[in-house]
Amino acid sequence: MTSTNEIRQVIEQQAAALRAGDADGAVAPYAPEIVAFTLAPPLAHGPAEMRDPATVRAWLAGFTGTVDYEVRDLSVAVGGDLAYAHSFNRMSAVPAGHDEPFTLWFRSTVCLRRDGGRWLIAHQHQSTPFHMDGTFAAALDLQP
Repeated sequence: MTSTNEIRQVIEQQAAALRAGDADGAVAPYAPEIVAFTLAPPLAHGPAEMRDPATVRAWLAGFTGTVDYEVRDLSVAVGGDLAYAHSFNRMSAVPAGHDEPFTLWFRSTVCLRRDGGRWLIAHQHQSTPFHMDGTFAAALDLQP
């Protein structure tokens, strides 16, 4: 299997873990030094938080039912033992206490490094664009 295919598999396995509510599987691909810039505050999340399945369990508990998670237009570039990938990701779920789901498309970039023959996510960056019209509102209605 090529490095590109291995990385695609890592990213899809993490998405599948989120869809299955598998917190351990969702944090499994993170490198010991992971730093993530996620959609949720604060500005940065370190290894203790990102590698802890309890963090994902708490996040999943904020929804009724499962979280639907899709990775689309994944592009991977590999150079030796370092790689990066970017995609458009869709998340849809019903927040606890609500009747209707929300759907959100966002941008994702991950940096990976090969460690012991295994690709690990060393950095993750997720973002949503915002309107530059003076409202500065997140552009949550965009779709690829």
